[in-house]
Amino acid sequence: MKSILEGRPALRKEVEKIAEVAGYLWQNGWAERNGGNITVNVTNMVDDEIRNMPAISGVMQIGTSLPALKGAYFFCKGTGKRMRDLARWPMENGSIIRILDDCASYVIIADNAVMPTSELPSHLSVHARMIEKGMSYNATVHTHPIELIAMSHNKAFMGKDVLSNLLWSMIPETKAFCPLGLGIVPYTLPGSLALADGTLRELEDYDVVMWEKHGVFAKGLDVMDAFDQIDVLSKSAKIYINAKCMGFEPDGMSQEEMAEMTRAFNLPR
Repeated sequence: MKSILEGRPALRKEVEKIAEVAGYLWQNGWAERNGGNITVNVTNMVDDEIRNMPAISGVMQIGTSLPALKGAYFFCKGTGKRMRDLARWPMENGSIIRILDDCASYVIIADNAVMPTSELPSHLSVHARMIEKGMSYNATVHTHPIELIAMSHNKAFMGKDVLSNLLWSMIPETKAFCPLGLGIVPYTLPGSLALADGTLRELEDYDVVMWEKHGVFAKGLDVMDAFDQIDVLSKSAKIYINAKCMGFEPDGMSQEEMAEMTRAFNLPR
């Protein structure tokens, strides 16, 4: 069967970008076994032929109604699929879905009937909120960065903006490229509605959210943008932990120095 990517360079490029990021997540050690998820809104790359494609799955329920997503299309990593396999064979380890007119269900349209991630309702809820608020974000990424998760085991770091300020202070690029910092969701059962609700609340003010003792969830203009923000935060965490392993508390940039960065680069915070 012909792939949906054939003759659609924009969609192919987007899926290739997703595969590239999946490879980075695996190479960094952030995606053990089937850990992590990627969901990307590809509606603006859909043509009339795709809109008329028949479903290759039955109708599946989202579990909630999301009117902002009516008729939208998403690429989703498959449930139980590994990032390292998504990197090599994205259309065998992910699928493209269509949100139906009831806004509460979806069908798979391509390329294979690979069931989307079990965390799809959480991802779609975030996408719906972004559309409702008129944001230009199209991608969500959930992954397990080792050093950031390790830092989340210290309650002293879990207060509002404590970890953001610490990570910003480690290297100027972190504040420049992740200017909203890191939101915090206290430990909550993975896949639960409470976790989704907590994430939505934090994403009102942040682009990246730490799930205590679990991982991070990021939104981005595209999948590479979401990855880049996680990557710079992870670099700062490594700098902090390396300094501690060398036996000293790193000085970090002062509040005055970070304020200078904010002014110089016209950052939001």
